[in-house]
Amino acid sequence: MNTATFLNALSTLLPELSIKTDQDSTQHWGKDWTVHFEVDCSAVLFPKSTEEVAQIVRLANEHQVALVPSGGRTGLSSAAVASRGEVVVSFDKMNRIGTFYEADRMVEVEAGVITKTLQEYADSQGLYYGVDFASSGSSQIGGNIGTNAGGIKVIRYGMTRNQILGLTVVTGKGDILELNGGMLKNATGYDFRHLFIGAEGTLGFVTKALIKLEKQPTNLTAMVLGVPDFGSVVGLLNRFNKALNLTAFEFFDAIAIDKVISAGHAKAPFDSQTPFYVLLEFEAINDEVLDTAMSVFEHCAEEGLIVDGVMSQSVGQLQELWKLRESISETISVFTPYKNDVSVLITHLGDFINDIERIVKDNYPDFEICWFGHIGDGNLHLNILKPDTLSKDEFFAKCQTVNQYVFETVQKYKGSISAEHGVGMTKKPYLTYTRSTAEIEYMKAIKAVFDPNNIINPGKIFD
Repeated sequence: MNTATFLNALSTLLPELSIKTDQDSTQHWGKDWTVHFEVDCSAVLFPKSTEEVAQIVRLANEHQVALVPSGGRTGLSSAAVASRGEVVVSFDKMNRIGTFYEADRMVEVEAGVITKTLQEYADSQGLYYGVDFASSGSSQIGGNIGTNAGGIKVIRYGMTRNQILGLTVVTGKGDILELNGGMLKNATGYDFRHLFIGAEGTLGFVTKALIKLEKQPTNLTAMVLGVPDFGSVVGLLNRFNKALNLTAFEFFDAIAIDKVISAGHAKAPFDSQTPFYVLLEFEAINDEVLDTAMSVFEHCAEEGLIVDGVMSQSVGQLQELWKLRESISETISVFTPYKNDVSVLITHLGDFINDIERIVKDNYPDFEICWFGHIGDGNLHLNILKPDTLSKDEFFAKCQTVNQYVFETVQKYKGSISAEHGVGMTKKPYLTYTRSTAEIEYMKAIKAVFDPNNIINPGKIFD
């Protein structure tokens, strides 16, 4: 891999292309939010169009130079980390919002558009973009597509995959493909769009997307409920989901809420303290819906599923309640958490959490476990917090040991070792706990078709 020759040729081919090789830049754009791998990035490229990306990829094939895509770098699987001298392709300058198709409720965006920017654009059109999560202020649409990002509204709107009506991609060979063209109905063979969604940039680069927008929700209202045990969390999901059209159903434990409140990011929702908490959101389109919500709350309290609770009475109160959930990741980051993002069927959630807590406590009784997640879609975030007495390397080494037990438990319940953060490099050694050998071989075959020289994000998902 002769990177210097490649960069010289690239400067001649695209003289206006911005190229950074200084250490500050390569360290900044060569990593994501993970801290497991050291950055070794040769250069960072900033294309401004799909055509420039295609020219970069074709030239990289000629010189056998590996390329790593870089979006908002908010991922937690090291899928956007350049650790082997690769050249990073940043989509920061491809951040334009294009044509709005009013009749189709669809908008074209470039890969570098920030999630929150798209949310604000949808709002300006009287519409709504239903994918939302804590990193929406910095994550980019291309990265969301690459990991099939989920977040807090999946129970209502689905994953990123459900919002994508069309894609423009540059394959690993440098071909430009326009996939599906925004059509809801297109029964003409293989839909390659869905191969690129969730592929973590291993088949090629997503450069544009046609995004489906939704009707704006009406009078969003939230409840925060204190519950006595995890079994009650699942019981509440069943009851409220039957009675209301939920837009979110989140949970977090006492450790999570204590950390958030202690850090001053939110206030306690009520005086009672309980082991687990639920935050549910729904559209209160009229008084009848509010009456139904209160009726379900009262019945659940009578059954002992709820210890205490509060319901928002204004947009301001709604936002304050959401801080309890959305501030967790930022709050616990100071404790250098070891994160696992897993999913199982909702039916198995109670047994699964009990098994995992027993495993961690048996192996590491001094470690704090912080649970939170999107219970409405079976997605759990297990966070083990680093004790002050251990260095980061010692702590991660111990957590790696317990990983096997965690993923064996995921496999026991036929779940996924990565619900929404992707595989990247951090989950790569454990892919067989979720995918069969035959499936992985088919994945490799698909990779070889789109990227025969293995230059696009090599070493991610599988070797």
